[in-house]
Amino acid sequence: MPYYRLGSVLAALALTACAQPAVAPADADAAPSTSTATKEDALPERSVQKLDGPLLYELLVGEMSAAQGDAQTAVSLLLDAARQTQSEALYRRATDIALRARSGPRALQAANAWQQDFPDSRDANRYLLQILLMLNRVSESEQPLARELAATPLASKPAVYLGIAQLYRHVSDKKLAAAVVEQALQADLHEPATRPNALTLLGHLQLMAGQKAQALDTAQQAHALAPDNGATALLALELLENQLPEAEAMVRGYLAREAAPTIRLAYARALIDQQRLEDARTELEAVVAHAPDQGDAWYILGAVYAQLGQWEQAEQALQAYLPLIERIPEAAQRRHALQQASTLGARSALQANNLPRAEQWLQRVQGQNELLSLQSLRAAVLAKQGKLAQARALIRATPSGSPTEDRRKQQAEVQLLRDAKAYQEAFALQSRLQQAHPEDPDITYETALLAERVGQLDTMEALLRSVMARHPDYHHAYNALGYSLADRGVRLDEARALIQTALDQAPNDPFITDSLGWVAFRQGNLQEALTLLEKAYALRDDVEIATHLGEVLWVQGERERALSLWRQALQRDPDNEVLRATLQRLQVQP
Repeated sequence: MPYYRLGSVLAALALTACAQPAVAPADADAAPSTSTATKEDALPERSVQKLDGPLLYELLVGEMSAAQGDAQTAVSLLLDAARQTQSEALYRRATDIALRARSGPRALQAANAWQQDFPDSRDANRYLLQILLMLNRVSESEQPLARELAATPLASKPAVYLGIAQLYRHVSDKKLAAAVVEQALQADLHEPATRPNALTLLGHLQLMAGQKAQALDTAQQAHALAPDNGATALLALELLENQLPEAEAMVRGYLAREAAPTIRLAYARALIDQQRLEDARTELEAVVAHAPDQGDAWYILGAVYAQLGQWEQAEQALQAYLPLIERIPEAAQRRHALQQASTLGARSALQANNLPRAEQWLQRVQGQNELLSLQSLRAAVLAKQGKLAQARALIRATPSGSPTEDRRKQQAEVQLLRDAKAYQEAFALQSRLQQAHPEDPDITYETALLAERVGQLDTMEALLRSVMARHPDYHHAYNALGYSLADRGVRLDEARALIQTALDQAPNDPFITDSLGWVAFRQGNLQEALTLLEKAYALRDDVEIATHLGEVLWVQGERERALSLWRQALQRDPDNEVLRATLQRLQVQP
């Protein structure tokens, strides 16, 4: 007979059988006098039958069947033994074997039998609940969920609610999930101590089900009951990210109290996603003021400063981040964080035309991860020094091992040429890329922008319209063509229609809002233009948006405000072509 490595449950049962005689029901809770079985594997049963030869043989065959991959036989035999011995360990073993064999129906059969024989066992109930959800039998999960909630101590309920949200996240019928959980939560929803967090759980599930209005109402109920509840604030943030601006008042109400830095940081991230960089900067500055050891906050703050063109502040934020990197326990994560910070620092220094500082940041980078990105930055430094040929050679010499990497190298060289204002060469290289990848909307879009740069307006329009035809939801193409028409003062009604299509697809995009404001200006609608451009500038403090807003203000006679905007823009980007052309056309010396 071959040797089989038996499971720990069988070994425990055998040891228990050898160490003591059959235990009468009255003595079921007594500990065995001599046994090496662990507490987990012993028999905490209400009544135990004698482990005679037939029962031990049944257990042996069950374990052998499991070892040979015959889950059906194993589960059947172990369930029969579990019923005879009233052993939770054997019920668990049978259920685990079925789960490992990916036999959902058998696992459900075993868990059901276990829960029926041990109705007070939380382990049995949890197995049953998870298996039901694994099988997508959502409507049957209400009772096990209600039992789990009833057995959970008050202090543990917030954590359990989070677990429940994760459990139901992957079921197919999200609306049914929300309805089932709401029924199971009835007791908690009527208990003042648990109602706010229970409502928050329900709100998450409603949002997952696409029931945004109900989720917002549920969150508002929870917030009214507990405005300092962090879980409710996180739900409000999720609602805000799902285009429900009414939820922001709840987030700000929470932050007005003693708020957790992690939630303020999450709010800042949401603001960045909405291109509300000034608001994000305010929140991030509050985070680092109250929690200066929050490394992520310093790094994100540096990135926001850089996007706002506040290069000195970006440098200071990154310098504050560097010592915090050393506290990261895992070496690979430390290297990754240092590379991210150094890359951002080098880009910021380049934008500020501080080439020595850019070199210093690049010297911090360790290893060769993302080599092309680093070489591109080094090439940009060379190009800023007037060494464009050497810069291009550096990018071309970067090793690549796949067509994808070859394409990235070409794109990096195009960007280098564009930044150096070598538009004809950039367009020639980009056109070769577009011919090799005619179906790629991003490459076609970039080719169109460069075609406009070199005066090939018909080519630009044809390329953008090809993107619209193949990818009707590619809003950048509509905006680019509409803005180009508006900027040239031609086909303005068509330009407005194109830009409005883009804005319908991306309602909070500041650059599309800027385009719509610019076409309104070209059409002579000065008040509409001013409203739209001020909205765009509030969303994104961008040099070109400031340039357009300044021109509208200048025409309306608010010249001091216009000059103030242009002066600030010049400090951030003195070489910006749109700004320089505007000042020259208006004959303004700010």
